[in-house]
Amino acid sequence: MLKPLFHLISFLQFFFGCYYDFMYVQVPSASTHTPDFGSKFKYLTYINAMLQTTYYAVALLNDFIGTNEPTPTQKPLIRQIKDLMFSALAFPLSMFVGLSFWGIYAVDRELILPKSFDPYFPTWLNHVMHTNILFFIFAELIITFRMYPQRNQGLAILSAFMLAYMIWVHYIYFHTGGWVYPILSVLNWPLRITFYIFSLGLVSGLYTLGETLNKTIWSKEVEKQVKSGKKKAQ
Repeated sequence: MLKPLFHLISFLQFFFGCYYDFMYVQVPSASTHTPDFGSKFKYLTYINAMLQTTYYAVALLNDFIGTNEPTPTQKPLIRQIKDLMFSALAFPLSMFVGLSFWGIYAVDRELILPKSFDPYFPTWLNHVMHTNILFFIFAELIITFRMYPQRNQGLAILSAFMLAYMIWVHYIYFHTGGWVYPILSVLNWPLRITFYIFSLGLVSGLYTLGETLNKTIWSKEVEKQVKSGKKKAQ
């Protein structure tokens, strides 16, 4: 029952974090320079928290109506969705959000979470959105096995997501004249483009990190899956 309990706690935590943020965290426009357009859905942090909520809901369903067997005879659809979600989105995005947030915060918190937010954005919620995502996704990597897709497939899904979010951020900027994140307002266009390229490279590297750690932690199971796939191909 360890896995279902872990997935239930994870789901409830991120669901409540998203609910509380959406319903009760209302930062007055005087305390922020970010545009009102897009509501919470303009922040990658919030989108990622919603993704984590969805992932752990899928993982919980898989515990009961799917399978956690490393090499099942037939992999149920819910298990296929779970494995793909973790590999292509849940792990690399959680790592990217957590590391980039705390990295920028350490340099100058005003570039990512201004002090003016403090009266409205509680510390516990900040840690749910930016710290717990790291610990929980690492725990998930360790306690449940998944087979990563072909690297080009996984990176294509991740890159498409990141590109769509960049387009969304720029749509908001051209619609409102304001940047979602303060750091973008202090960069000129060449530095902004460099920042985007670096971010895409970082999140792609984190995808590879997840794939490598999965192969290391679950080496026997990965080897069995590869052998099983070769037999089916023959």
